[in-house]
Amino acid sequence: MNLTSPSQVKAWCIENDFHPNKTMGQNFLIDRNALVSIVDAGLEPVRGVESPKVLEIGPGLGVLTEELLSRGCEVTAIEKDPVLAERLAASLGNPERLSVVAGDALDFVGPGRDAPGGRQFDCMVSNLPYQAGTRILLELVLDRRVPAMTALVQSEVAERLVASEGSKTRGLAGVWAQLDYDVEIVRKVSASCFWPRPEIGSSVVRLVRHDRNADFSEEERDIFHKLTKKAFEHRRKQLGSIFRDMIQSTARAEELSNEDWKNLVKGLMAT
Repeated sequence: MNLTSPSQVKAWCIENDFHPNKTMGQNFLIDRNALVSIVDAGLEPVRGVESPKVLEIGPGLGVLTEELLSRGCEVTAIEKDPVLAERLAASLGNPERLSVVAGDALDFVGPGRDAPGGRQFDCMVSNLPYQAGTRILLELVLDRRVPAMTALVQSEVAERLVASEGSKTRGLAGVWAQLDYDVEIVRKVSASCFWPRPEIGSSVVRLVRHDRNADFSEEERDIFHKLTKKAFEHRRKQLGSIFRDMIQSTARAEELSNEDWKNLVKGLMAT
């Protein structure tokens, strides 16, 4: 089956009485140009790595999986839908370099969780499910074990991840992601590139881990995350009103850069 052919994808779903689940965010990518650009972007940070080990979350019918395998990657695909998980390997010819894990990605990614088979990954390349995409990305960001991540997400999610201080879209997701990753939007992807067609557009966002905060201790990170979480829960208030007797500032949460947050943490720990 040509996984970028809308007619063939629809025909398979009809033939197998499969109905894409909106709750699970099942919107299948059916555009070849978008597919190639996503995989190109995802593998760019691991150029030169022989047979890169790739984590894919939400492979669906396997359009990204197939392209990644064709480029020599070893792919571990986590699929929540039991029907799609069961068919994936066989539909691609049972390739040796593909491991399919049936289950919820949130049971496998994030701090303190064991990756499938205890594997270490060179990168993550995924068309993330709309409903859980942000949470999955943040769990991976907090874990810090995957050095590069490229994901197809809702455009509004991508905008929040790249937002700098002072931006109206600046929020907790961007602050946490940018602590350890350089984040960029690679390209936008039209809603017409999916079936079923989602109501809003998507964007390809790439996160590449940096080491600029390697000296930030685990204790400091814990305070950083608690401090920013509370601040953005009350984003309309000035920091001085939120953290009485702790922080003297008339600024609001979205006005601070990550460096400002780091300095606040270090200042609090020094008192």
